[in-house]
Amino acid sequence: MTEQTAGTPGNQEQTLDEFPFVKSLVLQIRAHDTFGAWERKSDREVIDPFILDAERRRSIPIIGDPDPEVLWRLELYYNTLAAAIEVRTGVIVTPMMKIHHEGFGRVVLIAGRLIVVNKNLRDVHRFGFGSLEKLSSEGEKVIASAVEMLERFKEVANWG
Repeated sequence: MTEQTAGTPGNQEQTLDEFPFVKSLVLQIRAHDTFGAWERKSDREVIDPFILDAERRRSIPIIGDPDPEVLWRLELYYNTLAAAIEVRTGVIVTPMMKIHHEGFGRVVLIAGRLIVVNKNLRDVHRFGFGSLEKLSSEGEKVIASAVEMLERFKEVANWG
């Protein structure tokens, strides 16, 4: 892994180490790099497709079908959430996703018999976050909510 900086307009350079969830997402992405295609890319270059600032978002049509790369990024995002929840609680968390070819559907993260995340998805072809900060805060918010749910319903998740 080379350079780990991420430029944000108007801010100083930031390292991805400031964003533990984003760093975990980068590790998930790199784990899928079986041929070394991203070996020479910085962490910032690897995470870049997840960042859709206003200009990039405007360039994507309002109506469209998600391509396989977008679906793969969506899957990686929820796999990273599941792994983070599992690390914090010790409970195995399984993501399940059903997406219609037109870009809408649902994703759930299941721990034992408990659904800890239940998210309806739409406009999946425009999946992304406005900044690294937004990606990190959204991920951490979902993780915190799931951990709280697990703590509240331990017996359903077969935890504790």
